[in-house]
Amino acid sequence: MSIVENLKKIQKSIPKSVTLVAVSKTKPVEDILEAYQAGQRVFGENKIQEMSQKFQELPKDIEWHMIGHLQSNKVKYMAEFVHLIHGVDSFKTLKEINKQALKHNRVIDCLLQLKIAKEDTKFGLSIKDIEALLISDELKKLSNINIKGFMGMASFVDDEKIIRSEFNTLKEYFNKLEKRTTANFNPSIISMGMSGDYKIAIEEGSTMVRVGSAIFGSRNYN
Repeated sequence: MSIVENLKKIQKSIPKSVTLVAVSKTKPVEDILEAYQAGQRVFGENKIQEMSQKFQELPKDIEWHMIGHLQSNKVKYMAEFVHLIHGVDSFKTLKEINKQALKHNRVIDCLLQLKIAKEDTKFGLSIKDIEALLISDELKKLSNINIKGFMGMASFVDDEKIIRSEFNTLKEYFNKLEKRTTANFNPSIISMGMSGDYKIAIEEGSTMVRVGSAIFGSRNYN
């Protein structure tokens, strides 16, 4: 099927309350424009330089989401335009986002990445780490960031019970913290679920799914 057909099929399969992030990493501008012309406005990239180049070339009403592991020294290249940063996994990174946001007179929305997978390869903070971060005086000083919720990635396994359990861990943790709002912690987003498991993620409470290959086809690796 074409990009447009894939996109429409997925849009029909998810509730209107769930945001679809079309993961366009490694894909050419032409593919993104095809999805854009079909009504998609939210796109996810995992490399800042690639996202910055696409931002320059594509319509300015696109919401760009940074979904990959983030290196602090590259935040400055997207601070002017990024809509949401998924997967923040350190206080150092939050500080840098705040610093660069201030330079552009912006408040940048972020998600904290909770490590829910059992695999050692996944980035993310532990529940204990997040608890300590949220009550820290240092966080209160960061007035140019807004933590909008949490992101998580399930294990790459075929066992649906494991995937469902990991997503449920994130949802339960969100429920525990959603009313503990502060000036820069206002949780409303649970970003979990990708092409292979987004339907399970939605059943377990996801409000934002990151879907790439199911829209654009297999990824082009450089």
